[in-house]
Amino acid sequence: MGKHLANFKSCLQPTPKVLVSCRNDKGEDNALAVAYCCNCSYDPPMLMVGIVPSRYSYDMIKEAGSFVVNLPSKQNALMFEYMGKNSRRDGDKLAATEAKISEAITINAPVLADCPINIECQIVDSIRTGSHEMFVGKILYVHADDSLIDETGCINYSAADLL
Repeated sequence: MGKHLANFKSCLQPTPKVLVSCRNDKGEDNALAVAYCCNCSYDPPMLMVGIVPSRYSYDMIKEAGSFVVNLPSKQNALMFEYMGKNSRRDGDKLAATEAKISEAITINAPVLADCPINIECQIVDSIRTGSHEMFVGKILYVHADDSLIDETGCINYSAADLL
């Protein structure tokens, strides 16, 4: 059994899958499925999301300077699929999926309340990496369902049943 040259485009499949939600200065909300997301600092806590500039949410995120990373559970699979296959240009995806929205605590952005974990981020930097712009977000607040928080305040990810 040997090895063969594989496609470079998606050679690393990140987990978990994420939905990034945002709000522009006109008060319009949106969310999109994002393939590129990772931790990039623990002091201060920061993460990074990659958005293609042609995506509707790209300008919204640049304008707002903030976003929320929502970690969907398997119960959110249909919402995740819809958010990944449809554009806000064609209609309100949050309304179409009947997504339950709550307000972020530290930024002006929607939180996808049906997702068990939500991470509020303020953009501190970005870098164009070719097809994507990687937005570095300082983590300001983490929402987690009560059932996922252990006695030390940490999230029990194994209980989250993430996509």
